[in-house]
Amino acid sequence: MATATLSNTDRLRELGTAPIGKILLKYSLPAVVGTVVSAIYNIIDSIVIGHAIDDPNVVSGIAVTFPVMTLVTALGMLIGAGAATRVSIVLGQNDKKMAETILGNCVQLTLIIGIAYVGAFSIFIDPILKMFGASPNTLPYAREFMLWVLPGCVLQNLTFSYNNVMRASGYPGKAMYTNMIGAGVNAVLAPLFLFGFHWGIRGAAIATDIAMLITAFFVMSHFFNKKNTLHFVKGTFRLQWRVIKSVLYIGMAPFLINVAGSGINAIINNTLYSYGGDNAIAAVVVFNRFVTIFVFVIIGICQGMQPIVGYNYGSGRHSRLFHTLWLAAGSAVVISTIGSIVGAVFPRQIASMFMQDEAQITCAVNCLHYTTIMFWMVGFQIVATNFFQALGMAGKAIFLSLTRQIIFMIPMLLILPPHMGLNGVWAAFPVSDTAATIVTASLLFFQIRKIKTAKNA
Repeated sequence: MATATLSNTDRLRELGTAPIGKILLKYSLPAVVGTVVSAIYNIIDSIVIGHAIDDPNVVSGIAVTFPVMTLVTALGMLIGAGAATRVSIVLGQNDKKMAETILGNCVQLTLIIGIAYVGAFSIFIDPILKMFGASPNTLPYAREFMLWVLPGCVLQNLTFSYNNVMRASGYPGKAMYTNMIGAGVNAVLAPLFLFGFHWGIRGAAIATDIAMLITAFFVMSHFFNKKNTLHFVKGTFRLQWRVIKSVLYIGMAPFLINVAGSGINAIINNTLYSYGGDNAIAAVVVFNRFVTIFVFVIIGICQGMQPIVGYNYGSGRHSRLFHTLWLAAGSAVVISTIGSIVGAVFPRQIASMFMQDEAQITCAVNCLHYTTIMFWMVGFQIVATNFFQALGMAGKAIFLSLTRQIIFMIPMLLILPPHMGLNGVWAAFPVSDTAATIVTASLLFFQIRKIKTAKNA
């Protein structure tokens, strides 16, 4: 049956019956396209700003905003990832009423949290940015960008949350188009506002806000359409603690990943400033933007994997569960390996895309040589962590999420730089990747054996 003619019931049934390779491709390909296109938001801003404004401090200023934007993303994932996983599991249990209740509750929750953090960040923006490594030279750029982009972040959270639910309820293609629309708008408006209107750094932020508004309207309109598998139903918007608790419990894993990432970025930025100044902070922009493409491809694979794993776990089809896991993990390792190779072979070309200053480029090249050595392992680690999240095992997903960033990265940042200087900061990345992957593999194989034993009991 062609995808276009699938009924709402068939959209869900195929998660438990279609060949794994086919259904994973069907769900992952749109997610990959959508997430990669979504990554272009920030990449376009970095490239355009780095070449439109003739001041090397602007690149470092944008770098300082990354931890704040990561916190914003974390708050979106707290609701969005939890809602998508819960929807997949309850649909696998044929409980559509609960799925609609989750849908309605998460609107209220997203708006409440969004308004709260926009107000808090706006009031305390200077001390927050200084905490994340802003210097007197970079603070004005970082402040201007954040104050203009913050209002659109609530819309971004709505888009993220309901884009995931759209995919989980059987519309992976439409979820992809949502991100493509936003990135396309941003790709046109950012250069226009910076090069054409000469609005400076605020032009990039305004372009992002407009793109967020359009994508939020597109994705929310899907759930007001009663013909779709899931849609807003009267009476489901009243907050229910039981529903909120179940969503936040699962969403806590990706939330803590991003909160930890934000905290680690603050530590890294301050350590970099101590050992290499603003140029070193600018160098990490190049690394972050470069690996974002590959990480977002892997996240797209995980998003495609999530509804398949959640549905089949809910319906007790464990063989399909493991088949999906290994296919997703193998694909992710291939992607992260490509990232390692490209980063090692073309570091100068990559750095030159984002900056013009030769001293910054040289520092970024050295950064990429170190930080991409073991990046090939990251694909497996991300998929395994998301596998636990898709099963609703939030505690284990949270633990794995924190291994690299908290358990290993922080000690390495304390141990290596005093002996190796700036190179010690860069070396902390591959050491942490290796150690975290070993822990992840051990816990995953233990869990697989446990599931198989329970099934045979």
